Amino acid sequence: MAQTIQPNMARTVAAPQHYAPPSTRELRAQTVHRLLIGLSGLAGMLLLVGLANIIMTRAQQSDSAMTAPEGTKEKSAASDPLADIGVAPAASPSGGDAVKKNGP
Repeated sequence: MAQTIQPNMARTVAAPQHYAPPSTRELRAQTVHRLLIGLSGLAGMLLLVGLANIIMTRAQQSDSAMTAPEGTKEKSAASDPLADIGVAPAASPSGGDAVKKNGP
C-alpha cells in the first residue's frame, strides 16, 4: 500500500512572533461596533418600557370602564338582601326602608 505524505501546509517559524497591536482602523471598527450594540440595547429597553406602559394604561382604562358609576355603588351597598327580608338587622341606622317594604 502506498501512503501519500501530505505536504506541511503551515509555514515553519524560525523566530517567535510578537504581538502586533491593532491598527487605528481596527480600533475604530471595534468602537463603532460596540456603540451600535449599546444603542440598539437602549432602544430595545425603551421600546419594552413603552409597551409595558401602554399595556398598563389600557388595563387601567378597562378596569375603570367595568366599575359601576358612583350613584349605583351607594344603592347596591345600602341594600342588604337579608335586611330586606327581615332576617338580619339593617346595617345602617335608618333601617326604615326594610320596615316600609315588609310592613303594612
